[in-house]
Amino acid sequence: MSSEAYEPVIVGFLCNWCTYTAADLAGTSRLGYPANLRIVRMRCSGMVDPMFVIKSFLEGADGVLIGGCWPGDCHYINGNLKARRRVALLHEVLGRFGIDPRRLWLRWIAAAEGQHFAEVVSAMTEQLRQLGPCATRSPGVG
Repeated sequence: MSSEAYEPVIVGFLCNWCTYTAADLAGTSRLGYPANLRIVRMRCSGMVDPMFVIKSFLEGADGVLIGGCWPGDCHYINGNLKARRRVALLHEVLGRFGIDPRRLWLRWIAAAEGQHFAEVVSAMTEQLRQLGPCATRSPGVG
């Protein structure tokens, strides 16, 4: 696979109330951002099981984005804080699977931040392009 042909695959677990709504706003506002993101709509970022993240990488994702409400604005009181604790632990564990922790992002994106959503997806896509394919990625995925 040549480096010019490589396009990263990103799995995004997005909070229904904030980040998913921001993604919808980015789309309806016709904001440009890379089409590398595969969205999984979650009720809350705190409901993202760490096994979902690890399985995403093992199934061929080059990066995982978890998007949630800003701290203090969670519809489920503290779900985003739970997500933050889980991501911190995942960053420690990913190396055991041969996965660079820079491939897992947690970002707070409010419903009205469509532009910020587009910027985050663009920045993550660019970072993953520079990192290259994930070590767990099978040839031909993408």
